[in-house]
Amino acid sequence: MNAVNYGNGVPGSQGSSRLSAPTRRERLRTSTLTEIKDEARRLLVTGGPDAISLRAIAREMGMTAPAIYRYFDSLDALVEALAGDLYIELSEVVSAAKHDAGDDPVAQIMAMARAFREWSVAHPAEFALILGSPLPGIVAFQESCDDEHHPGVEFGRPFMETINALWLREQYPTPPRSMMEERLAAHLEPLRAGHGEEVPIEVAWAFLSGWSRLYGLVSMEVFHHLRWAVSDPGALFEMELHSFVGQFTGQSDKS
Repeated sequence: MNAVNYGNGVPGSQGSSRLSAPTRRERLRTSTLTEIKDEARRLLVTGGPDAISLRAIAREMGMTAPAIYRYFDSLDALVEALAGDLYIELSEVVSAAKHDAGDDPVAQIMAMARAFREWSVAHPAEFALILGSPLPGIVAFQESCDDEHHPGVEFGRPFMETINALWLREQYPTPPRSMMEERLAAHLEPLRAGHGEEVPIEVAWAFLSGWSRLYGLVSMEVFHHLRWAVSDPGALFEMELHSFVGQFTGQSDKS
């Protein structure tokens, strides 16, 4: 973390923070960028991903189409920026759920999984943009997930840290390490780029296995692909969630 410079302590000194304060032009640009992304999200919610266009946003904001290109040089760049904001929002929801769950890692996992589902069901258009069929801007966003500060990595970090904490507390059942080393280890480079080379392969497997199961159910619920089977997808999600955490505790009745 960078240190904050509060000045030299001399009375009347303004310190370097005053020099780094944003100018009026910079504040206006930041405000306009936020307004553009807010309008893009509104179009997403009301019309789906295909409704987002720079021309439509410019029209709604009273800008000329060429003017908006001073802020985003392409639609893909705007979609990528919006995706980052949505992942940050989702990360904050998940992290808050983890904090409120107390110190028990199993309770934290269940709280985070439930928070993820609740946000996704409440925001189906946003879910579709960042976790559905990817638009070109989303493809670029996903392909850049090799930085620990990437919003997508930040979203996954609370889950990874908690599953790792469980492993350190008591090694839970996993496939044999030799099997995972042979079949999985060589393919974990993208995950390790964001979460660190030191992630045990058992933790990586548990993380990916759990994400596949829980994301799969949430995705089917959001896109209404479970209506043929269950009247309450939440009940099925809870069963699967209890089954998942059962591998850490040896039981599946954790509430």
